[in-house]
Amino acid sequence: MAPSEMSEILIGDGPVLVDLDAGIAHIRLNRPEAGNALDVPLLRALYDGLLLVHGDPRTRSVLLTGEGENFCAGGDVKTFAAKGEGLPDYLREATTWLQNCATALMRLQAPVVAAVHGFAAGGGGFGLVCASDLVVAGESAKFLLGATRVGMAPDAGGSVTLTQLVGLRKAMEIVLMNPVITAAEALEIGLITRVVADGSLQQEGRALAAELAAGAPLALAASKRLLWEGVGATVAARLGEESRTVSELSGTADAREGLAAVIERRTPTFTGR
Repeated sequence: MAPSEMSEILIGDGPVLVDLDAGIAHIRLNRPEAGNALDVPLLRALYDGLLLVHGDPRTRSVLLTGEGENFCAGGDVKTFAAKGEGLPDYLREATTWLQNCATALMRLQAPVVAAVHGFAAGGGGFGLVCASDLVVAGESAKFLLGATRVGMAPDAGGSVTLTQLVGLRKAMEIVLMNPVITAAEALEIGLITRVVADGSLQQEGRALAAELAAGAPLALAASKRLLWEGVGATVAARLGEESRTVSELSGTADAREGLAAVIERRTPTFTGR
């Protein structure tokens, strides 16, 4: 959704766009040609955008969306594959920025609404969904964690937040089996808040953000903090291990095979090396 004539553009160019209108800070992932796949420049820009709206006293709620056909297609597998033997170092940096973004979403005083269309995939897209306060999805939206499918592991705090949202058994199924989850299924298992018609997603997401923006800001901030506090402490304790695990796995032959298989649209052959 483009900014309205009344909105103030805070960041008007780059991989993340931010505008502020009637207390709603609208953050848009802006790599539509890549499905908003996450690379280091986008993640750094997202973190900068989150800090910007956090520091603006006019922000009463945050709406997180993606430009183009997908909310977020996960990590940028083409960039990852191109790094070769340097991938572990690159992913160590990328996961650090992703973790910073997920933590910022949970710690923002303003409540965060994610409006999801297309795919929310990979540790990045799926992780941002798990770190948002409320999630509205279009009826055709799909969710896919997919980390183990390419020889990697969940990140963005997802090894903790996912279990809190859907329970251990369902989280195990999602992490180990990598099912594509429809919007209706995501609602049923508690991954998202509500499902709306595709054509009204942006309006419904903004309406929910507006309702929150009209609420008591101190009460909403305090209540959000109380709900996330226990989960957030566990997430913080696990972030280092997540980052180490993802970086270590990215140096394996299986991870290289998994990335190549995604790019080449084929089934990977894993060897356990």
